[in-house]
Amino acid sequence: MTTPSKRRSVAQEAAVTGTGLHTGAETRATFRPGPSGTGVVFRRTDLEGAPHVPARLSEVEALERRTAIGHGSVTIHTVEHLLAAVAAHEIDDLLVDLSGPEPPILDGSVAPYFAALTEAKPVEIEGEPTLLTVQAPFTVTEGDASYLVAPSKRLQLTVTIEFPHPLIGRQVGSYEISPESFARELAPARTFGFTSEVAALQAKGLIKGASTASAIVLDERGVVNGGRLRWPDEFVRHKAADILGDLALTGGRVRAHIVATKPSHSGNVALARALARAAKRSGVPAMDIGRIMDVLPHRYPFLLVDRILEVEGEKRIVGIKNVTINEPFFQGHFPGHPIMPGVLIIEAMAQVGGMLLLSHFEAQNVEDKVVYFMSLDNVKFRRPVLPGDQIRFELEMIAFRGKTCKMKGQGFVDGQVVAEAEMMAVVVDK
Repeated sequence: MTTPSKRRSVAQEAAVTGTGLHTGAETRATFRPGPSGTGVVFRRTDLEGAPHVPARLSEVEALERRTAIGHGSVTIHTVEHLLAAVAAHEIDDLLVDLSGPEPPILDGSVAPYFAALTEAKPVEIEGEPTLLTVQAPFTVTEGDASYLVAPSKRLQLTVTIEFPHPLIGRQVGSYEISPESFARELAPARTFGFTSEVAALQAKGLIKGASTASAIVLDERGVVNGGRLRWPDEFVRHKAADILGDLALTGGRVRAHIVATKPSHSGNVALARALARAAKRSGVPAMDIGRIMDVLPHRYPFLLVDRILEVEGEKRIVGIKNVTINEPFFQGHFPGHPIMPGVLIIEAMAQVGGMLLLSHFEAQNVEDKVVYFMSLDNVKFRRPVLPGDQIRFELEMIAFRGKTCKMKGQGFVDGQVVAEAEMMAVVVDK
């Protein structure tokens, strides 16, 4: 994957139709061009109002044997194969219309989705793509899954799996991801399952649409019904494709060498969350300091937000504060051992939250409005913030009524939580 200069979408529509693996629903998935900055967005055309579900980590709903996003009746199951094709093509902006609750499983591989997107003709569009670049190695562990992430100029996956089955055993594969190599080495690899698991999965309401035509099905000896593998190590290849699909939920193009051992969907999403918090995110910011100063009334030394990185509608926001030794509070707050006061960490978090709350009044003149915080609950400080740290604040809107809201926020430094809080706020006229 080369260093990009522009974002990518598709030039025309393309579609696939089939049965969902877990829901058994007949669904048509249609790829449509997305305006620059849209990201990847699903639209449930079978539901009233065609509700939108962005392919983002904040939308993850379920992770057992698939990755599901959205919530309640709008949940979309098993998005990882479709998203792997999107990520392999390095497509940044795309609308995906679904006529049901789950993209079709097709032959169990990513190849049909990759081919459909090729048919839709990926093209460059205006805007700078978002890159997630790893600056220093780190590890992620989630259950039996573990990941080592190291800096790289491109995306590389080294994957190890281990199953007590004569056709699998221990398999290791290493892949440098590009559209060409993905199409050749990973896209045709199919999902797999075991006959011994069928009854338990069906009892949970899963695999309603599974068949030997849509997956590699294994009994204790081999592939049932005389089926054949596309490669002897097709299993590890499919797990690598799943990782790429789950990483698409970061909303950017990942540049790292990822060494994955016994990966799972829950592990992949934990990895994606760690990358979103620890990696350097390049690309045009959602709001620079000029826009922030247009919205917030704070000024030096009390303006504690440097940039807004992400805004997901009116429900989630991500902003950063760069902490330097020149902060005025370090003059008196332990000068020989400078630590950012906890109350100012929460103040910075609240200012990011204020940007989210004021977004609800974007059609009005926000210069005449100010955010007052009414209460703080469950405030916790996890570790000190020092000069040189960059705090990444993530806030989610929990409830909003009239001009009052409740938000939940966390602050991260190098992917580690430094503070968290729940807060109530109200917008009032100045």
